[in-house]
Amino acid sequence: MNWDDIRIFLAVARSGQILGAARALNLNHATVARRLTALETALGSTLFIRRTNGSDLSPSGERFLVHAEAMESAMLAASESAGADSRIDGVVRVGAPDGFGVAFLAPRLGELTERHKGLRIELVPVPRAFSLSRREADIAVTLERPREGRLVARKLTDYRLGLYASQPYLDRNGTPASLADLAAHRLVGYVEDLLYTASLDYTAEFLKGWHSSLAVSSAMGQTEAVRAGAGIGILHAFMAGRDTGLVPVLPAHTLTRSYWTVMHEDLRTISRVALVADFLAEIVTRDRAIF
Repeated sequence: MNWDDIRIFLAVARSGQILGAARALNLNHATVARRLTALETALGSTLFIRRTNGSDLSPSGERFLVHAEAMESAMLAASESAGADSRIDGVVRVGAPDGFGVAFLAPRLGELTERHKGLRIELVPVPRAFSLSRREADIAVTLERPREGRLVARKLTDYRLGLYASQPYLDRNGTPASLADLAAHRLVGYVEDLLYTASLDYTAEFLKGWHSSLAVSSAMGQTEAVRAGAGIGILHAFMAGRDTGLVPVLPAHTLTRSYWTVMHEDLRTISRVALVADFLAEIVTRDRAIF
């Protein structure tokens, strides 16, 4: 059995497409399809149900995926232990919520790549969940501690959310004196059916029956809309609190959520991954006051 064929199998399983896997591996489509067929022939089993719009794992493919990921983990560990020196290099992909990823991580990660010239960090700051078993990210920053799977979690920090508006909006519409007064204002919120975790569903904690006149599917987008005067929104204090274009509204009313770093158990001994995870904890601890 050829390791390169297994690597191709994993890429197709994770992308759901032969073409997507070919792009990720920098191979042509025909080569990926041929190597995949060779692996299926060697195993005497069909691993994928190939469709015009993608490739789904067959029951045999689902079973083989467990072994293929174990082999991948063994290869990573072997490569790590065979290193001739302690130099850190390679790629680490970090998935994070957009607000934390853009406003907090992006300005600080250059410090780590400056320390380790051979390290490449790929930051993916988008409002979505990341599958660590499919290696969509090496480290994910999440809003909840995972309850299942072979995952290792570490709490980074609690953070606060509160109500904010722009001063021009308040000048035009007045400042609410109570949470109940919010019902008379234009409100900025999230697109409910696009929430990827229950932790983001928090409008009712400020106002039951909250109705957003403008709904934006990202924390950064909500912040920009509120700054532009679209209404009152629930924003992250570590972003909005230092923004001179935003004014706290009813500052006695806040709520608390948490950030966690999560990685697959197989990656915890990989030096570059552990280094990045430790750095995330380091910079959050250093700047904890802003949260």
